[in-house]
Amino acid sequence: MLLRQLQHFRTPLTALGGALLGVAIMLAYLQLNPPGGRFADADIRALADQQISEITPTPPLEPEVYAMLRPSVVQITKDVMQQGRSGQGVGSGVVVDLNGSILTSYHVVAGGGELTVSFYDGSTAEARIVQQQPERDLAIIQVTSLPQAIEPAVLAGGVRQGDAVLAMGSPFALEGSVSSGVVSALGRNFVVEETGQVLQDMIQFDAAVNPGNSGGPLVDLNGRVVGIVTGLINPTSDHVFVGIGFAVPIESASGIIAPLG
Repeated sequence: MLLRQLQHFRTPLTALGGALLGVAIMLAYLQLNPPGGRFADADIRALADQQISEITPTPPLEPEVYAMLRPSVVQITKDVMQQGRSGQGVGSGVVVDLNGSILTSYHVVAGGGELTVSFYDGSTAEARIVQQQPERDLAIIQVTSLPQAIEPAVLAGGVRQGDAVLAMGSPFALEGSVSSGVVSALGRNFVVEETGQVLQDMIQFDAAVNPGNSGGPLVDLNGRVVGIVTGLINPTSDHVFVGIGFAVPIESASGIIAPLG
């Protein structure tokens, strides 16, 4: 069988080999005996440089993705008591439906306290917890209404190691921030400092995140939310970013939101 297949392809392959040999001979001849022409090498290089300079570069995708997702990303503030004094904790979230549902990290909203959501247009609304999944550090909070022009974020799984991603949220309460990086690993384990919960199968990424980013979306360059930022690793006692962040894969949210399309 194999012999018959080789005989079948022998004639085309022989013809192809002859053609390639002819091209090689012709190129060698032109290399040794270049034909005369109107342009010197310097003229050709100058013309090529001119053509390259006139090419309009492809605009970067990151600003487009940020502009598309920004209205859906919110800041979440929780009133808390610390050492007998009232204070505030800050996290992030992303709008996932037109009913006012916002996906965030469980540790951002756990433990009671009044929740306030700040939107992209400066407006605010009170929120309540409607669903929670502590074992995956995820929760849904809800507001009674959304500002105009907010479209729910598109959620999609299937992120790969090496994919470019954006982390959006409110690091140090700096609302509307964005950073870029790549997915540096998949399937990692991570311990949530606030709850001690051990999370498995996490997305590891190197887009800069800091306190306040928790609950915000990790977004691919198609503008789809692929994960929810949970925290970071720092070998020192300082809670600042040193290059390794973690997010819960969006597939893990299937227990508290509609199945992914």
